Amino acid sequence: MSAMLDWLVGPFSEFDFMRHALVGSLALSIGCTPVGVFLLLRRMSLMGDSLSHAVLPGAAIGYLIGGLSLPWMAGGGMVAGLLVALLAGLSSRRTRLDEGASFAGFYLLALAGGVVIVSKWGNSVDLMHLLFGSVLAVDDPSLVLVAAIATVTLLWFGWHYRGLVLDSADPAFLGGQGKSVMRYHLGFTVLTVMNLVAGFQAMGTLMAVGLMMLPAATARLVARTLPGMLLVAWLVASASSVIGLLISYYLACPSGPAIVLTAGIAYLGALLATAGHANAAKAPAL
Repeated sequence: MSAMLDWLVGPFSEFDFMRHALVGSLALSIGCTPVGVFLLLRRMSLMGDSLSHAVLPGAAIGYLIGGLSLPWMAGGGMVAGLLVALLAGLSSRRTRLDEGASFAGFYLLALAGGVVIVSKWGNSVDLMHLLFGSVLAVDDPSLVLVAAIATVTLLWFGWHYRGLVLDSADPAFLGGQGKSVMRYHLGFTVLTVMNLVAGFQAMGTLMAVGLMMLPAATARLVARTLPGMLLVAWLVASASSVIGLLISYYLACPSGPAIVLTAGIAYLGALLATAGHANAAKAPAL
């Protein structure tokens, strides 16, 4: 028992960078999981994936201007993500494309542009850092950013929970009550971008959406109520963070992909466990 405890706790008690990585990953889990759950309920999963790639050109430009400066990279990523969301929304309203197709087009454009920017004026190390991040290199300013975004996310969800649930289930009814549906949509979009910016600091633009969507998908398979989904998603994300960091430490593999891979294994396990319940109710009890 003592050896097992040392194996589990030893890396976090011995090394500062492991403790930073653990705190950052758990803070990401707190902020990202409710966003992922509501993206799933609103059938906007593609938007999360698209926006995670859309922050790349802004972060790349911020990196080229200010180096590994958190304000420059986070600010550039935030601007790029919101710009893609705005352009996708406008194009879906003014053309024949739906919002999903618009997001797909703009995120591919943003991803390609970001890769070209870093490849042209940076180097391969810069590109790998932006694409895959390094949760083991999270510093104090990054922890403050992640914690602040998680706090804002929880406060916003707590304040707008009932309206957001109604907007997700029946936006027409919410509009009929005289409440602005657009307020919830825009606020939720901004929160999604903020959490992806927080995630890319640790996991890069390609991995940031993993901790957001995989625990949410797992929770959707095993939980029957919305509060249950939120709780299960948080537990899966937190457990994946701890286990993924331990795997990264003992097997000397990249930490971000290890965390996302752990969450993916939990998702596959939930798929196998619920494969015989395909006719279960599609919508969770709110």
